[in-house]
Amino acid sequence: MTPRVLLADDHPVYRDGLRLMLESTGEVEVVGTAPDGAVAVEMAGRLHPDVVVMDLQMPRLGGVDATRRILAARPETGVLVLTMHEDDESVFAAMLAGARGYLVKGADQDEIMRAVSAVAGGEVIFGPALAGRVTDYFARIAAARPAGEPFPQLTARERDVLELIALGLSNPAIAERLGLSPKTVRNNVSNVFAKLQVADRAEAIVRAHDAGLGR
Repeated sequence: MTPRVLLADDHPVYRDGLRLMLESTGEVEVVGTAPDGAVAVEMAGRLHPDVVVMDLQMPRLGGVDATRRILAARPETGVLVLTMHEDDESVFAAMLAGARGYLVKGADQDEIMRAVSAVAGGEVIFGPALAGRVTDYFARIAAARPAGEPFPQLTARERDVLELIALGLSNPAIAERLGLSPKTVRNNVSNVFAKLQVADRAEAIVRAHDAGLGR
């Protein structure tokens, strides 16, 4: 069965080029393209693709939040992240949101086709540069966190942000308290939601309070 693929990327030249490349193989059917995460969520709900090829940094709704919403509505959909970002935080935020594959832009046609096929078949796949870092990342987290500390999957900065969320602070107030830019705080909040697998601030506060934070 030919996988049905939806592409989500805010760069039209890259998005159109990717569509032409995938269609030229004759091995997938591109059912649509989306310029941002919000449109990707709407189209995924309407078109029921087998695979969504998802960029991370997009306007209106980023790829991590879009992935979480798509999979909440239709868990059988496979999400393959294809992005410029290869830092640990981006990789694991996407994983924890439910993505089954992660490639860095610059991957060639064969790599992308292998990843699309793998994700469509229910497998988990990472680009060669990322695979070894998955194990290393979790090993570092295990070594860095005292036994029994809540939310060991969070970085120290994300934990600080969660504690301030639990105290009821807004994003601008958190930015001022920690001396961070509003964009950095937004990214950290998004990562916290993804790693805790919560949908919104209210759920994050409940989880934090249950763990003894923000009291």
